[in-house]
Amino acid sequence: MISPAFAGQDWPSAQALARQQLRAATVRVTTARLKVLGALLAAPRALSHQDIQQQFDSMDRVTLYRALDTLTSAGLAHKIAGDDRTFRYSAGTELAAPDGAMDLTTGPHSHGHFKCARCAKVFCLDESTHAGILTGEVLATAAQPTLRHQLQQLLQQSLGPGFLSQDIELTIKGLCPDCTA
Repeated sequence: MISPAFAGQDWPSAQALARQQLRAATVRVTTARLKVLGALLAAPRALSHQDIQQQFDSMDRVTLYRALDTLTSAGLAHKIAGDDRTFRYSAGTELAAPDGAMDLTTGPHSHGHFKCARCAKVFCLDESTHAGILTGEVLATAAQPTLRHQLQQLLQQSLGPGFLSQDIELTIKGLCPDCTA
């Protein structure tokens, strides 16, 4: 059964892509991992454990947590901490090429998020529009350094020399289209 969270998505294609990504990442394909990754790939937004649990009521909570941990460790999904202390998960689509092959050179979770302040839904920002901004992969001129470089300079100005950022999380908060209507 596919819920409204997956409405309009191509469930069979998501399942096929999930199988392909699991194999490419050399992760053993199990029914739970296939279902969970397929659900994350088909969902238009990041899903909480409970969102996923509601879709697969025959799957016990421990199996679901283990599947999510495995997918996260393999870089096939990423975990997003919410202000409400609920983790949400999204498919690590930044690792998937259009043909479904894995590109493990980019590293997991190098994109930002939009979080609705009213309904708490989390959406991954399209990586193609800002893929290298935070990772420093965008070529910057001397007059226009990358955002990551600017934030590193701000960090050192604020806390002093010697501080070096390793990971930057970007979350834009506001209202989603459903909540602005």
